[in-house]
Amino acid sequence: MKNCFKITVVSVLISFIALAVSSAVLVKTSKHTNNFTVVIDAGHGGIDGGASGINTGARESDINLLISKELKKLFEKANVKVIMTRNSDEGLYGTTDKGFKLRDLQERVKIINNSQANLLISIHLNVYSSPRRRGAQVFYKKGEEKSKIFAKKVQSRINGMRLSPRIYDALSGDYYILNQVKIPAIIVECGFLSSPEDEKLLLTSEYRESIANAIFNGTIDKLVL
Repeated sequence: MKNCFKITVVSVLISFIALAVSSAVLVKTSKHTNNFTVVIDAGHGGIDGGASGINTGARESDINLLISKELKKLFEKANVKVIMTRNSDEGLYGTTDKGFKLRDLQERVKIINNSQANLLISIHLNVYSSPRRRGAQVFYKKGEEKSKIFAKKVQSRINGMRLSPRIYDALSGDYYILNQVKIPAIIVECGFLSSPEDEKLLLTSEYRESIANAIFNGTIDKLVL
């Protein structure tokens, strides 16, 4: 009987400590996320499907949007205001006349620069000539120190994922959207659709939720500096 009582007391104490730690984390997150706005940019859309899965032909644009929506849920739970450049499969180019891809990018930049947001996260998928190239990598604009710190925090969280197939460093990249926006910004290439293994992972809700969590936690790490 005494042993049962001890076990019950220990269980209660463990539960209390876990609740206290959880509450502390929530308070810390709330402190740094109130009045904070993030733009989530789901790359491609509409007739511009982006890359295609090597085995299934899955459209990059569709997977980008699914990951973006998972990420949006996480930020909103943390009281972060979220602006999505697109909420559906439609592109932002208006008409499909020549130059529609540039018009699409210009419209995204306009949304971002008019948003008064604090950070931009652009979600994409990668392709490579070799199907053995795998994993997620984060890019930032060269010379932008705040973006570099942001990218490194997110990359660290991605590298720590249970399902992460490879460790990468965050890299600077020459991307239109990074060059044009006025706030700290990163592009997250969430995996390679040219890799059968990555494609299979990206088509599972488990992996999409996992990488969304990594991006979210890396962003929070950046905010609590």
